[in-house]
Amino acid sequence: MKIGFDVSQTGAGKAGCGFFAAALLSALAEVDTTSQYVLYPAFGDFFREPHPEKCLDPAGSRFHQGPRFRRFWDQKHFFRQPPEDFEARLGHPDIVHANNFFCPTGLTRARLVYTLYDLSFLVEPAWTTEGNRTGCFDGLFRAATQADTVLSISQYSRDHFLRIFPHYPKERIVVAPLASRFKPDGPQERPKAAAQLQPDGFWLCVGTIEPRKNHERLFAAYAAWRRETGGTMPLVLAGGKGWLMDDVARTVAELGIAEHLVFTGYVTDAELAWLYASCHAFLYPSLFEGFGLPVLEAMSLGAAVITSDTTSLPEVAGDAAVLVDPLDVAGLTAAMTMLAGNDALRVSLRQRALTRAELFSWEKTARIVADTYARVLGLPPAWGEVRRGTLPCMYPHRG
Repeated sequence: MKIGFDVSQTGAGKAGCGFFAAALLSALAEVDTTSQYVLYPAFGDFFREPHPEKCLDPAGSRFHQGPRFRRFWDQKHFFRQPPEDFEARLGHPDIVHANNFFCPTGLTRARLVYTLYDLSFLVEPAWTTEGNRTGCFDGLFRAATQADTVLSISQYSRDHFLRIFPHYPKERIVVAPLASRFKPDGPQERPKAAAQLQPDGFWLCVGTIEPRKNHERLFAAYAAWRRETGGTMPLVLAGGKGWLMDDVARTVAELGIAEHLVFTGYVTDAELAWLYASCHAFLYPSLFEGFGLPVLEAMSLGAAVITSDTTSLPEVAGDAAVLVDPLDVAGLTAAMTMLAGNDALRVSLRQRALTRAELFSWEKTARIVADTYARVLGLPPAWGEVRRGTLPCMYPHRG
């Protein structure tokens, strides 16, 4: 079997899609020892990897590089208007696995496997940019009408997808959950921005500052916790600055907490591991998640977690976290107060977190994906002639 695998977001500075693709491919390299892989550092028409040479490229004769392009326009043209030798230039794959929201057209022989992350861009326009929303929806719609199999990172995302696209054959959607890349005995390094922080002496939140992550209510809850309890622990925010930093500066100034926040910026894996393992508790009151990987990562390093009771987060956290309504600032404040004042509860949560995190592993997920590859090759194409563009039909071939 030859698998064409999208690694287009696995370079330096990778985020959600890139972490999934990189971790999955590394695990597949161990689990699937017979297949050949063609890796695509350039994939699709609305994202260009800034440093394609830094994309994941496992060693060994089973891994080969797919096409590269000198200009983004050349990449766009190749994928928007696939040439007659499209699959040949892709390396004659049996399967093409798309991992960055883009869904290719023009495949006639290869089966198409599409990774589904989330549909947040359909829920609230303010959660993303217009360009990103348009690109993501275009890929998702094409997948709903052309993918032979959809790999969903959570049961929640699977169910959400089927509510939006009820025509898609549900037996062709497979849940392949994420896993943590951290181990309790792995390398850890204190970030320079955290030089003055003491272990167990700070709250932690991880993720890009953007509306969906609900930082505004988190800041309000943190300010209320300080005001109501006299607590002094700083709040550390690790991750990219996002596009709302001017609003953040204004908000924290109005709340009077600016000097009690620590922004680390983008951190290395070892630095992030130290933050997870050393925080008093991990706070993640996100409004919407397709999976919520930071919650699982925090739990895998024994952090006590407070997170939202919505979307996929209860599916990940189980009984190993304090769940709150992300719209309820008072409820989040109360949860922080409870954890700050109850060491026994925090110790219990830390123990439960480690146990819960062990249920997820990239080896398990890689086996699910490898089995899916084999299964999809044994099935007829889900969409018959539709994918070749010869039939303007949105309904699958069932025969």
